Amino acid sequence: MHIVLVLDHAHVNGGQAKVAIDSAVGLRARGHDVTLFAAVGPVDPRLTEAGVEVVCLGQDDLNSASSKLAFAAQVVWNAPAARALAARLSACDPARTLVHVHGWAKALSPAIGRVLARCGLPVTYTMHEFFLVCPNGGFYDFRRHEICHRTPLSGACIATNCDSRSYAHKALRLVRHVALDRVSGMRAVFRHVVTISALQESVITPHMPPGTVFHRVDNPIPAVDHGPKPVPGEHFLFVGRLSPEKGAPHFAEAARQAGLRSVFVGDGPSGAMLRARYPEAVFLGWKSPAEVAGLMRAARALVFPSVWYEGQPLTVYEALATGTPVIVSDACAGREAVADGETGLWFPSGDAAALAAHLRTLSDDGVARRMSAAAHARYWAAPLSLERHLDRLTAVYTLVQADHAARAGSAAPAPALARAALS
Repeated sequence: MHIVLVLDHAHVNGGQAKVAIDSAVGLRARGHDVTLFAAVGPVDPRLTEAGVEVVCLGQDDLNSASSKLAFAAQVVWNAPAARALAARLSACDPARTLVHVHGWAKALSPAIGRVLARCGLPVTYTMHEFFLVCPNGGFYDFRRHEICHRTPLSGACIATNCDSRSYAHKALRLVRHVALDRVSGMRAVFRHVVTISALQESVITPHMPPGTVFHRVDNPIPAVDHGPKPVPGEHFLFVGRLSPEKGAPHFAEAARQAGLRSVFVGDGPSGAMLRARYPEAVFLGWKSPAEVAGLMRAARALVFPSVWYEGQPLTVYEALATGTPVIVSDACAGREAVADGETGLWFPSGDAAALAAHLRTLSDDGVARRMSAAAHARYWAAPLSLERHLDRLTAVYTLVQADHAARAGSAAPAPALARAALS
């Protein structure tokens, strides 16, 4: 199989690119021909070392653009990227090629939608976030600090300043979404969509065309099994961006109410406020992945108080893999990884008092020990390894190729083996 992976960045700058690049290297190791097409460099050296063909356009993203006006035009309609993608896909063998889009909103733009619609190749898309269906990508009102239930591009959506920066930035995203919806027809291009949580699928289904086929493929987790924890940890831990949507202020307040120590790994716009308001908390800043894993292993529980939709928060799974229970908000997809009362606890989103009660519950050594053992056993019974991710992904590819061929009138339905792999 020849797999063309399409995304904004050719290096790891977040979870989306990490999953795409890890899968590119893994698929190449399995003998597939892999091309990674990206707008923004530099190129991750692992790609070339693995024998992955890389087409990187050397374009800008928001952080590197010298002209914000020029970049605004790029994110609405990146014609050079569309031409380059069309040229590369035109050289592909349609009998063995599949195009898998991981990201487009940060640099490639909706312009690639027309190319994908006309290329004659099977295509699929992983919904890492919500930009395909929501102008600001998160169904979240950053001004009111609440989940947004407005219909995208409705009058209420257009009139609401929900952007974390300014309404001017929201207006640009609205223009881009109009280009996506009315010019490129990008949503209709992806008959097959990969989702990473049940919550995500339920959120996007009303906004996708009828007949869209959803496939669940969990992201891989780079975890190491160190065995069950011998004793419960000491501190309650938060890992991530210190911002209102991540719920960091709720955790700080809950820990104060419970009279327990809170430890924060990460930083962000709420950092200064939290340090001033909660001097009893410990703020460690950003740490390396190895340091974070050690802190998780030493924690009594990870607290994941996010108040917005999260596609598949990897931090939750990483904590469970270390044998650390998780206290999770019921508003985010992280709850799907936590068996309430067994491997952790759910609490009502934004309710600091309820979170404080759960912190007190896990302060009991017996409860913490029981949940720690269950968290470790449950995760490692079916770990989210890269190999498992690749197995699932290639089964989806087989189905997408077969469906594409069948709809073109040149092949039978997908083989039973592939269907079984997805059941």
